[in-house]
Amino acid sequence: RHIHQRYDFQVRNQGLAQAEGNPIIALQINLDKNFAFLEFRSVDETTQALALDGINFMGQSLKIRRPRDYVPLPGLQDNPSVVVPGVVSTVVSDSPHKMFVGGLPNYLHEDQVKELLLSFGPLRAFNLVKDTASGLSKGYAFAEYLDPSITDAACAGLNGMPLGDKKLVVQRAAIGSKAQQLAASLIPSNVPGLQTAGMEAGPPTEVLVLMNMVTPEELEDEEEYEDILDDVREECGRYGTVRSLEIPRGVKGVEVAGVGKIFVEFASVEDCQKALEALTGRKFNNRVVVTSYYDPDKYHRREF
Repeated sequence: RHIHQRYDFQVRNQGLAQAEGNPIIALQINLDKNFAFLEFRSVDETTQALALDGINFMGQSLKIRRPRDYVPLPGLQDNPSVVVPGVVSTVVSDSPHKMFVGGLPNYLHEDQVKELLLSFGPLRAFNLVKDTASGLSKGYAFAEYLDPSITDAACAGLNGMPLGDKKLVVQRAAIGSKAQQLAASLIPSNVPGLQTAGMEAGPPTEVLVLMNMVTPEELEDEEEYEDILDDVREECGRYGTVRSLEIPRGVKGVEVAGVGKIFVEFASVEDCQKALEALTGRKFNNRVVVTSYYDPDKYHRREF
């Protein structure tokens, strides 16, 4: 009943209903398989209701589809003619603006991956590909921006970015080249050209590096610098014992390596792994946090 009322409200609230009264006449729920069938009073209203695909319901992005045995009626429109503001579709149609996002750590959930993409602009559609049996991420996704002109800037800004112990592969998706897209998601993190200076790909270590959290300007003020130190130490302490913490800052007339990065040494690799999984994709000062493991020897030699 709750689902029926919420969906009916959204259909009417978004102007998708074409007459007075409840446009939904029947609801059948399969609790075992977590899906439901909705029957509308008209074909046109059914089509328009597809515009709600991707709408948030109790913390989940709903996937709204036609039944498998659906056969479109000749001469009738098969796709919704409206776009619901703020709703990101879960179907990324093949188009020149479709993007492939590979090299994602499997523990990242949809909202975290979306946050990375949303830092460049609002999305029209997004789909994190998951294993149908386990429901776990396969490590790649597809997306499309509401403004197609953002696509190239997002690809340039995100491609090769260290994320956990991997490197992102972000590019326009070649229509029909699924085999190439899947292969791209398996590119090892030490591919030449994708390595970021100072970063070490490979197995987990006890040293975590946090990026995209602070700017050199924010580190100049002594009081603000101390506040950032305390905030990072407190937050990282939630996931394990912090043995040491380094936030390189600029010195006038001297080129300091690692400015803009935050290095955290944990007492164990396990603690570091917990912190990486918890902090990746989080926001700090409205910036999406990017994480990676770091070579302990370089850390202790202060090679940042």
